[in-house]
Amino acid sequence: MPQRRKMKAEIIAHGSVPAPDPMTQPSTLLQHLGLQHPIIQAPMTGSDTPQLAASVSQAGGLGSLGCGARSPAAMREAAAAVRAATGKPFAMNLFVLRTPAPDASMVEAALARLAPLYARFDLPLEPPKKWCEDFDAQFDTLLELRPAVASFTFGILSGEQIGRLHRAGCLVQGTATTVEEALAWQNAGADAVVASGIEGGGHRGTFLSRWEESHIGTMALVPACVDALSIPVIAAGGIMDGRGIAAALALGAQAVQMGTAFLACPESAIAPAWRAALANARGSDTRLTRAFSGRWARGIGNTTMRALDPLAAQLPAYPIQNALMGPVRRAAAKAGDADGMALWAGQGVGAARALPAADLVRRLAAELARIKPWPVR
Repeated sequence: MPQRRKMKAEIIAHGSVPAPDPMTQPSTLLQHLGLQHPIIQAPMTGSDTPQLAASVSQAGGLGSLGCGARSPAAMREAAAAVRAATGKPFAMNLFVLRTPAPDASMVEAALARLAPLYARFDLPLEPPKKWCEDFDAQFDTLLELRPAVASFTFGILSGEQIGRLHRAGCLVQGTATTVEEALAWQNAGADAVVASGIEGGGHRGTFLSRWEESHIGTMALVPACVDALSIPVIAAGGIMDGRGIAAALALGAQAVQMGTAFLACPESAIAPAWRAALANARGSDTRLTRAFSGRWARGIGNTTMRALDPLAAQLPAYPIQNALMGPVRRAAAKAGDADGMALWAGQGVGAARALPAADLVRRLAAELARIKPWPVR
């Protein structure tokens, strides 16, 4: 049996229905990837770095590169930097998007709403030259780069696209915020699904369900996905320490994906004002907003969110609003103005630890090992 088919058969045979007993059977997903720990650093577009991904992978987890906003050239550069630092597997993530052709009057109205913010940072009130990266070009580059894991959010791939990734040797991982979305990924041929709870920071990956139906907590979503799927489930959202990892494994997840926990690491690319906000925030300080990108996302509340949130229904969808707010976010970061920045963070932000990434992975693994009867798998 070819290696790709053998790997797929093993994952299904030892997948999440029924969940493997962590006392007697290690995670098939971890075995496949050669991971020491069931810890995946979430792809965080604009915030992660090759240094962060390489450090997590080298420490026995799975590092990730968020490539939703990276050009094909930047994707190649980032992947090369990870491979220069470690020979361990890593993931690359893309947003499943189509380049929009927005109505000019809609863009004009959106810019008018943002005029006070543009004026605050002395920015010219004009639309961007490009709304987003071309997904087809990014996807072709992903096939060329052949990361161990190709992960996706904001949408779903076709079976043909997943087949191309399989032939390139990539394990395919989709993001779901409901069981319906998780099943869609499984039916399309994905190898694993990230069950993304409402507690998580950054953008919600909802693509099939109605927004109102996707407000499901991690500890409710994970077992529901485990019961419904025959492929591995990865838990995400609000997991910050060994206790959270143990809880996810107890519910049948084969690994966890952690974003906010790794944002505080010195290897992340976040601006100093964002780093300071993380250090002082509590879970009750985070909010869901469409203000910065046009897509629902969780971050630490600030004046920009409070000003634009009442207009949420009028804001254009991602990537239009995201591109229009790009100059504001960049100018605010340069000025050290946290009120103009998208301070993405999950509800677990109060438990963030500013440790080097490798040290954090080791700390998490040690915490998990101390929680009986859950050993490091």
